[in-house]
Amino acid sequence: MNTWVLTTVRAPSLRTTSGGFSTRKQTHVTTQSTQERNRSTVMNLMYEELARAQMSERLGEAQSRRRGRQVVVARRLSRKAERAAMQARLLAARAL
Repeated sequence: MNTWVLTTVRAPSLRTTSGGFSTRKQTHVTTQSTQERNRSTVMNLMYEELARAQMSERLGEAQSRRRGRQVVVARRLSRKAERAAMQARLLAARAL
């Protein structure tokens, strides 16, 4: 990322006895720290996106497991109901 930095330059002067005066000029500076900050930001965004993707995948797996467990429970209850119906028919047949 490019930045503009205002710098102060010391230049010799013939008017003063103090040795000089300050002038200001704008310089165009691309600093390594700015690039590192941008790279760091990009890396953080990549890690955040990776974390979101992993969390989404985990949520999908959890929902899939829940559905599978519900199917297993439904089958178990169905078999239990079939056994109860069979016992009821046997008792009705014995009673006749």
